[in-house]
Amino acid sequence: MELEEFADEFGPEYVVEVYDKKIGLNGILIIDSTSLGPGKGGIRMTPTVDVAEVFRLARTMTWKCALAELPFGGAKAGIKASPEDIKNKVRKKVLIQAFSRALKPLVPKLYIAGPDVNTGEQEMQWFFEANGDWRACTGKPANVCMNLFGKKGEKCGIPHEYGSTGFGVAHATVVAAKHIGLDINGATVAIEGFGNVGTFASSYLDDFGAKIVAVSDSRGVAYNEKGLDVKKLVKVKERAGSVVNYKSAKLLRNKEIFELPVDVLIPAALPDVITKENMDKIKARIVVEAGNIPTTPEIEAILHKRGVLVVPDFVANAGGVISSYAEYRGQNPKRMFELVEKKIKKNVKLVLDRAGKEDVKPRDAALRIAQERVRK
Repeated sequence: MELEEFADEFGPEYVVEVYDKKIGLNGILIIDSTSLGPGKGGIRMTPTVDVAEVFRLARTMTWKCALAELPFGGAKAGIKASPEDIKNKVRKKVLIQAFSRALKPLVPKLYIAGPDVNTGEQEMQWFFEANGDWRACTGKPANVCMNLFGKKGEKCGIPHEYGSTGFGVAHATVVAAKHIGLDINGATVAIEGFGNVGTFASSYLDDFGAKIVAVSDSRGVAYNEKGLDVKKLVKVKERAGSVVNYKSAKLLRNKEIFELPVDVLIPAALPDVITKENMDKIKARIVVEAGNIPTTPEIEAILHKRGVLVVPDFVANAGGVISSYAEYRGQNPKRMFELVEKKIKKNVKLVLDRAGKEDVKPRDAALRIAQERVRK
């Protein structure tokens, strides 16, 4: 994909490629839009990351930040790294910090980094240390405080391990259920992916009274139509490494989670999991896209015509970037959770109400709102 293939009225504003032959650094930064503020988006480290992938993710961040009413634009970054580089802590630190130093003229004035695939709180600490500015990134360790706001002993770094994305997904699900007249108390839920997002989404939905009947990870699906004990399930995952070791459940193949007779289906892991092959087998009344691009807009349109309510990814999973904003402002985790709940509830309702009013699918309504805000 060449630059002219995806450039439009919204961006991208900056396409930066960083090379350091001496250490083998090959990095990409795309700042799609700064109309609402500095570009916000994580850094991923994979062997295959390229400009086209980073652009698509940066554009999604533009819409996500606009819809969440944050003073951030959209951006994303990537570092090409071999599996060996990703596993080697010393090597990884060298690449992260070299990338950070190279981007110093742009960070944090035009770009604020964050965690993404194969990066987390440790990598964010390395990044901001190399930059020298606390605001260079979000997702830092909880014990990192900035002198301006942080009090001694107070936790104000907010790593993804706090589960802000899953927390937001749970609240998005509650709003969507209310929208179609479904009582969340007792509503059946299947969650594809039991990583950081899926684990927290299941825990919070369980607290709200929903019945989690199926969860999956890379090894299979644990299913019990009477409901799973989520607290016990989390312990099994931690101890045995997979949900398939949960004894009070039927073991299914991964693809079968999309075919279960549930009220709510939450794809929370891999992209492109709802396909032409399985879309007609979906029985859920609501699909909440906790993971990024779990399907295509075309398939969403087909589900919409069938009466399935689909809450788009950049609406449902915005809890992470809202958390980033709270950290950027120097707020503590308690204030962060309050902000995520308030914004997710408000914006999911706004999108679903507008979709109903204009008789369009929720993604179209969300895009219209986000584009209006960016243009303004």
